[in-house]
Amino acid sequence: MATTEHPPPSRLRNWMLEGLSDMGKHGGQGGAEAEPEPVHKGQRWWRVMCLTGVDYFSTLGYQPGIAALAAGLLGPIATIVLVIVTLAGALPVYRRVAEESPHGEGSIAMLERLLSFWQGKLFVLTLLGFAATDFLITITLSAADASTHLVENPHLSDFLHGKQVIITLILVALLGAVFLKGFLEAIGVATALVGIYLGLNVIVVTVGLYHVITAGHVITDWSSALTAQHGNIFVMIGLALIVFPKLALGLSGFETGVAVMPHVEGDPDDTEEKPTGRIRDTKKLLTTAALIMSAFLITSSFITTLLIPEKAFKAGGEANGRALAYLAHEYLGNGFGTVYDVSTIAILWFAGASAMAGLLNLMPRYLPRYGMAPHWARAVRPMVIVFTLIAFLVTWLFDANVDAQGGAYATGVLVLISSAAIAVTIAARKAGQRKWTIGFGVISVVFLYTTVVNVIERPDGVKIGACFIVGIILVSLLSRLARAFELRVTSVTLDPLAERFVRDMASRKMRFIANEPGHRDKAEYRDKIEQIRADNDMPEQEDFVFVEVTVTDPSEFEAGLTVRGEVLHGRYRVLTLESASIPNALAALLLHVRDMTGCTPHIYFEWTEGNPFANFLRFFLFGQGEVAPVTREVLREAESDRARRPRVHTG
Repeated sequence: MATTEHPPPSRLRNWMLEGLSDMGKHGGQGGAEAEPEPVHKGQRWWRVMCLTGVDYFSTLGYQPGIAALAAGLLGPIATIVLVIVTLAGALPVYRRVAEESPHGEGSIAMLERLLSFWQGKLFVLTLLGFAATDFLITITLSAADASTHLVENPHLSDFLHGKQVIITLILVALLGAVFLKGFLEAIGVATALVGIYLGLNVIVVTVGLYHVITAGHVITDWSSALTAQHGNIFVMIGLALIVFPKLALGLSGFETGVAVMPHVEGDPDDTEEKPTGRIRDTKKLLTTAALIMSAFLITSSFITTLLIPEKAFKAGGEANGRALAYLAHEYLGNGFGTVYDVSTIAILWFAGASAMAGLLNLMPRYLPRYGMAPHWARAVRPMVIVFTLIAFLVTWLFDANVDAQGGAYATGVLVLISSAAIAVTIAARKAGQRKWTIGFGVISVVFLYTTVVNVIERPDGVKIGACFIVGIILVSLLSRLARAFELRVTSVTLDPLAERFVRDMASRKMRFIANEPGHRDKAEYRDKIEQIRADNDMPEQEDFVFVEVTVTDPSEFEAGLTVRGEVLHGRYRVLTLESASIPNALAALLLHVRDMTGCTPHIYFEWTEGNPFANFLRFFLFGQGEVAPVTREVLREAESDRARRPRVHTG
């Protein structure tokens, strides 16, 4: 709001802050330095499905191997349980999420609306921590598995053996470079990659099923071994239900599917308030992706369990992290296997792009709005650098090991799906939909059970998630502290009576009195004027207008300001405001009045009693406290020219 002169920014700074996240502009706040990008036209739903599909479908690169490691001979049965949970649980939940948050906000925004004040912010920051775990581990795990396919290729294994960490870091760096350059053609690239990859998988699965059927003893041997180990079918199903949480990686992609909603074209008559076509087509996207993935999960788990020796799945084995690639080389030759490896490496690498897009949609939507990130966090390139550096650290800590990262990945996925299930249960209950409430409630219990079991069996996942949560909360609070004295009122609007008060005062010296409203009786205003006059040794003929601020939600950071005027007891003019912070509201009003009239306003306070540090904490947490000096500091930061700065008087 202030008209402070700043030196022209450097070319590097302009480049770094150029544009906002494509996927974050709906509902996001524009940064002061960033120029908004042109309106995105949108794409057909099946093309956008390929963008989320590079995350979802690419899990075929490692999911069958993880299922074999976790469940052994029970892998196909446990995978069927996973598919049932996907189609009867996750899919209905996220179809409802698409209805409730059609601009890509996801379940976090649905839950955010239920809570206010600081508990709401801390809850959202916790969910963002798990979302960061999900998306960042997607980047590092996918890159690590891509490097596994590269290292284990028969033509390259001798040359690249022992260099998996370096290759993974290079792949992560290349991903970051793509986003630094720009990411406007992502959907076209994703469509080509997904089409080729799924086509190659159809060939591998078909050939695998042919070998299973033609070699009849394979099925007989498997069923005999199952019966010998586990007895009857009911025991098998029970054990599969217990093992199922370890296969939770196969549920990834739903949160990304909602995050990419702003890219879905929808109908020509869609509006931002009512995007009916976008919601319908996103439901098609989610359903089609789930059906395709379910078919591949069942068939791939079946053929890999029956055709690959158990020892090949273990760490260091030829099928570890690359079960379908192992079959491609084994039954279709190294030539086709190499083509399959290249396709798998490409889609796994690009799966990180889908996750990066999710991060760039999610983080700028919340943290800057909460005042818990600097302004540059709204721009794509600085955030890409931050996320890439974190991905480097995670890769180094996990030594680019796919199995080691599985627990953290599954934890992030399951927490987000559980939060989505709870959010839609609450939404259905509020809408009075009893059957849906019961159904979503049951689904919530299933996912909560899965999450708890996963955390108990693989506590490293929740530990990594906790590190992200602590990191986000710590950085957020430090950022909020650093921005405490920043002018954060986005606009000031005066009603006709308030504007009349200001215009009337402009003909003489503009004097305001900051008043904490009490009973608002005649004696309160009379005594306040007498006190201000006595404290500042002013003559009785001086005229004043009272300013009263009511604190709403002090945890909010940015908001507009509406000023209303009223006359009390027939003589006292009062301007009333509602804001998250009293000092910020007063400073914004004074600067607006100065710019509106060209006159320098004066405002009068009385000193606040109490410990200064305690008063600062009251200001930081509750928007009140030591109002006079904080108002002056906000004005000083907003207006560097002392001659143009509104005057603050304290007696």
